Amino acid sequence: MSVSSIFNLIALLVTLAAVFGYVNHRWLRLPHTIGLVIIALGVSLVILAVDAVFPQLGLETSVRRTLIDIDFEDTLMKGVLSFLLFAGALHVDLDSLLSRRWVIGILATVGIVTSTLIVAALMFFGFRICGFEIPLAYCLVFGALISPTDPVAVMGILKEVKVPETLEAKIAGESLFNDGVGVVLFTVLVSVAVGGSEHGEVNLWGAAELLAVEAIGGIILGLVAGFSAYRAMKTVDQHSLEVLITVSLVMATYALATRLHVSGPLAVVVAGLFIGNHGKRFAMSQTTRAHIETFWSMLDELLNSLLFLAIGFEVIAVTITGQIVGAGLIAIVVVLLARFVSVAVPITLLGLRQEFTKGAIPVLTWGGLRGGISVALALSLPASPVKPFLLATTYFVVIFSIVVQGLTVERVVRATVRGS
Repeated sequence: MSVSSIFNLIALLVTLAAVFGYVNHRWLRLPHTIGLVIIALGVSLVILAVDAVFPQLGLETSVRRTLIDIDFEDTLMKGVLSFLLFAGALHVDLDSLLSRRWVIGILATVGIVTSTLIVAALMFFGFRICGFEIPLAYCLVFGALISPTDPVAVMGILKEVKVPETLEAKIAGESLFNDGVGVVLFTVLVSVAVGGSEHGEVNLWGAAELLAVEAIGGIILGLVAGFSAYRAMKTVDQHSLEVLITVSLVMATYALATRLHVSGPLAVVVAGLFIGNHGKRFAMSQTTRAHIETFWSMLDELLNSLLFLAIGFEVIAVTITGQIVGAGLIAIVVVLLARFVSVAVPITLLGLRQEFTKGAIPVLTWGGLRGGISVALALSLPASPVKPFLLATTYFVVIFSIVVQGLTVERVVRATVRGS
């Protein structure tokens, strides 16, 4: 795409986000990100209906071409995600996170693996009920891409919903870390499904080693990058320059992680936690702190708006049939069940030694939203006969998660946490 085409595309998306946001604020009054998804989804369905009645207009073709130009998977995983993760981590209290490190760590690792296995086993039969012969290897891939809670969706909802601090720390902490683990697990399982990988022959030991190298490597890179930026910021007191340093920190860290084959999401999250806690305390003046918080809050809001807008429009890129609707409905139930088990078992066991907030299990289960990362991973699947089915099923789960769970999570909190 030419520079002018990229500018026109960005201008279109920002304008639509502003218009839809205005409509939502004036009339729908839903949480901002959920309102954008619902409006974009509604407009998409209208476009499909108009195109069915007047195919000569070519509306669906034009929108599909625009979605291809956006390249949702590339745009999110190799661009927008790094900024959103950093912005989210920047506002997380590290002390609160560390005090809950065991439960967060278990949910982000053992919980993801458990959920992946449960989803794979149940959807192996669920897809067959709907007439799809999906191999078990691809069911495992589906489990890996749909199991991680989405940090962008979760952090967006936490801004709107009043959740007890102890639960908020667990939900936010898990969502920031489990997507890094989930992406690595997804990569390994895709390699198994297609038979081989750039890392060579994949076996159980090789998969575990790759997971450890990418995760630990990402954490180390994040610490080194965050410390380097912290040292640079400590030697100056110029807020515009320090804002620029944080932007370069995100871009350089993610790019370097990609080159080193370590987890970019984990690296950016760790760097964000370092700057958001140690950096704010010891390397920033009050003026700089205010400018950095304002800048990253605005950028977070803008990129969130564009991301959820794109999720709503992605329905046009999805093939929908009666069988796929059935598979999507089964997947929604299966994913929620897997989430419940992967949350309930570790919390129940850990609860023998420590006390948890009343309602932790239902809130963590229902508040574990899926979002753009799952859609992006599904879009990144190699071309195969099963890809359209997995993509469509993923989209069903994500839309249900954002709209239904996102709109009702506050009610779940009120119903289960009241009196704690």
